[in-house]
Amino acid sequence: MKTRKIERTRLVPHTVDGVTEMVLDREHIEVPAPPRDWDHIVRTAVTVGAIILVTASLAWTTASIGDLLAAVTISVVAYAAAVAFDASWIMCMGVEWLLRYDPERAQIARRAGRWALAVSMGAVFAHGYLIADTWVIGAVGAAVSALAKGGWSMAMRVHARPLDPRTQQWVAARRAKVDGQLAMIPIRRELQRGEALVDAEQRSLTSDPDRGSADPDQSGPNPQSGSGNPAPPPNGPMTVKDAVRTAKDSGITDPDAVLRYVRKVADANAKPETVARYIRLAG
Repeated sequence: MKTRKIERTRLVPHTVDGVTEMVLDREHIEVPAPPRDWDHIVRTAVTVGAIILVTASLAWTTASIGDLLAAVTISVVAYAAAVAFDASWIMCMGVEWLLRYDPERAQIARRAGRWALAVSMGAVFAHGYLIADTWVIGAVGAAVSALAKGGWSMAMRVHARPLDPRTQQWVAARRAKVDGQLAMIPIRRELQRGEALVDAEQRSLTSDPDRGSADPDQSGPNPQSGSGNPAPPPNGPMTVKDAVRTAKDSGITDPDAVLRYVRKVADANAKPETVARYIRLAG
């Protein structure tokens, strides 16, 4: 039986001059060696082979199509544009892999990859046919991309984990909930930016000297006309929500003025964000 050495560490007591401390003790022991995982080795070899095929195809396609396009433009631009031909179907296969648990969306990437591969093979075939004046050279050159895509497709199948229909529906439902939560993040940010702009606009309007003062407390209550801040109700202290609604009904629109009123009649420690939320709910 094959064995292998491993290092094992443990804490042991060690005493010097009557003082004992726990120190780290290291020792090497032999344990049975696990058998080779040939499935993992073959899977790794298939993946590496697929990567080599894709890299070779990308280089070959870029060289062929770049040489073809160099007849009508400068070489740098021609070879840069040639990269797009194989890069397109390679990117589609990457998207297909990321969407492997969402068959409907993966199908779109799969179809787009096939069309991109066809375009790339056609361009390589055109280059070989025009340069060598024979269709055999063009066909052989075009087959390089097809072989690379086939090899990568096989590698994807090796790593794929197919799901049964019920599990697929469960994954789709869970993903829909998570996607909805992720989608709400930028939506909330957009709404917060919009609310901030509205608040700033309201402050600028209420602070306009031509429209009068924005703070109803500056002039103080007028006992004869009944204007000014509304008085607290006779049945006791208000809640923050009721105080905000009372202020809104009394014509107080400036958020700072509403906050001062709430702190005066309801809660002296009322938080601005709480008052702002009730202002939005009160419309």
